Amino acid sequence: MTVIKQSKLKKSRSLQRMRRHFRVRNKVRGSAERPRLVVFRSLKNIEGQLVDDDAHRTLIGLSTLNPELKDFSAEGENRRVEHAYAAGKLLGERAKAQGIDTVVFDRGGYKYHGRVKAFADGAREGGLEF
Repeated sequence: MTVIKQSKLKKSRSLQRMRRHFRVRNKVRGSAERPRLVVFRSLKNIEGQLVDDDAHRTLIGLSTLNPELKDFSAEGENRRVEHAYAAGKLLGERAKAQGIDTVVFDRGGYKYHGRVKAFADGAREGGLEF
C-alpha cells in the first residue's frame, strides 16, 4: 500500500476511491473456504473476482466483456444494471460449480447501489451466500 498525502486525496476521485477501498480491505479478508468477492466498476463494464487472500490467488474472474455475456441484450431502461446482474449471476453459477458456497463481499470503495448492488444480487441469485 502506498502512502498518499491528504491534500491530494481531496482533488482526485480515483484517489478517494482508493482510500475507501483500503478502509474496506482492512476489515474484509478472504480465505479458501470463504473467498473475497471483489468488484471493479468502470464507466461501461463491471468485473468480479473471487480471491483467496491466504494463497494470494484469484479463483474465478468474470467481466461483462466475457464472450458468454458479449451478446447480452437488455430490455429495460438501465441496460448496464441488467448486464451487471447477469454477470453476477454467471459468476455465482461458476463458483457453485467449483464448490464455493459462501463469500465475503468487497465493494471496492464503491457505494453499494446501482451496478454494484445488481452484481451482488445476481451473485446471490447464482447461489452464493454473503
